[in-house]
Amino acid sequence: MSSRSMTGAECLARTLVAAGVRVCFANPGTSEMHFVAALDTVEGLRPVLCLFEGVATGMADGFARMSGVPAATLLHLGTGLANGLANLHNARRAASPLLNLVGEHARAHLNSSSPFIADIAGIARPLSDFVHTAESALTLAADGARAVAAARTPPGAIATLIVPADVAWGGAEGPAEPLEPSRSATVPQERLDEVARALESGRRSALLLRGAALCEPALTSAGRIAARVGARLLCETLTPRMQRGAGRVPIERIPYTAEEGRAFFTRIEQVVLVGAEPPAAAFAYPDKPSALLPPGSPVVYLAHPHEDAARALAALAELLRAPRAAAPRTALALPEAPRGALDALAIGRIVARHLPEGAILCDESATGSTATVSATASAAPHDYLGNTGGSLGMGLPLAGGAALGAPERKVVCVQADGAACYTPQALWTQARERLDVTTVIYANRSYAILKWERARLEPTAGPGSDALMSLVSPPLDWCRLAQGMGVEASRAHNAEELEAQFGDAMRRRGPRLIEALL
Repeated sequence: MSSRSMTGAECLARTLVAAGVRVCFANPGTSEMHFVAALDTVEGLRPVLCLFEGVATGMADGFARMSGVPAATLLHLGTGLANGLANLHNARRAASPLLNLVGEHARAHLNSSSPFIADIAGIARPLSDFVHTAESALTLAADGARAVAAARTPPGAIATLIVPADVAWGGAEGPAEPLEPSRSATVPQERLDEVARALESGRRSALLLRGAALCEPALTSAGRIAARVGARLLCETLTPRMQRGAGRVPIERIPYTAEEGRAFFTRIEQVVLVGAEPPAAAFAYPDKPSALLPPGSPVVYLAHPHEDAARALAALAELLRAPRAAAPRTALALPEAPRGALDALAIGRIVARHLPEGAILCDESATGSTATVSATASAAPHDYLGNTGGSLGMGLPLAGGAALGAPERKVVCVQADGAACYTPQALWTQARERLDVTTVIYANRSYAILKWERARLEPTAGPGSDALMSLVSPPLDWCRLAQGMGVEASRAHNAEELEAQFGDAMRRRGPRLIEALL
């Protein structure tokens, strides 16, 4: 190493802190040891150990959705990045700002026959908006500043910076100045005028909201517009973040299935897109269309994803002279306590009854999601985070990341048991970091979503396909799994037991898991 006082890795770490990155979700290896060492000398960048890279990327997604700023992941070579790709897919679909730091072999070593060499850039490109390999310790800090700025490109992007080991350990001159992040583009007045004319045309209209449009103050503006022109307010089934519950403007969720979604939109004559794209079915089915809008349906863009949707909604409300007090609000209405056997609706009602004001609800309950969303619609005001890309194993890491992104708020994760099997290691990180997350496992002992999809596709069912969807033999014991990870756990056999256990969890802080037997 040269006589300079800092390594490239330390300069990079200091640059990240200056650029607003304050958490690093890490699963490092040999090639990342100099960056790990830099974390001992740099204040302000909190390292969080994850036992699997998919947990690291999922936690970074949850952190970004709640904080609005990128977290870093620290991943080991191409194999570590590959392990994290599924939740990077979800993060990219959520438009979460996220920075991957991926270690690489020292450049001279790349000419060897080492079994650990992989095409890291090739692995990164399909799920990254920015990919760069650092070439010098002297420029590594500047590369980091560019990567953070790329991650913060509206509405949020995935940036991957590949750091060869010799670049990390090489001598450098100091950190780089952070770059001014891009701002969301302003919607032009001509488009505001066009949308206003469309909404005043008398056609049955709906505003499809996504991203910042589903959070205050944009929700209030959208509610004013809807009240003024008689429009409906919609969101997608797979929504990154939405503020909902008592006191909030109510939003309708588009039905999940292709046929229900298509029928839903036959009652709407034009759709105004606000940070969203034209809605499509999640999957293809024989003789069913992928597009949910009927052919020829008018579509008007108010704000593209990279544009300032909140400002556009506020300006449109003023242009339409929408009364400020006109926005409808959800009234607090808690369900009665369910009794007897548990099902998804009973779980949703119990969650709704005890959900604290300001809580964060992370939903990967799969076939239970519709019931969860319905039951909690008029609960205390909360933030809802959903699975945006369909990659399973999102819920547990997302909840942990959200807890770090908003540490003063209670996080509740409603989680299907099959999907939880993808990333159970997230429970260990929740215990290690003492995160205030309560997880309710929907223990139906199966991949129920696959059974449901199989029935819709109508193939011949037999014992072979049944076995691929069953988690009965042997049955998963989530209490022991959680306790083995250091998380307090209990099991609810009926609604009365879940009511008592979940209510207790909401009165205390720290990680908790409840296995609800369905």
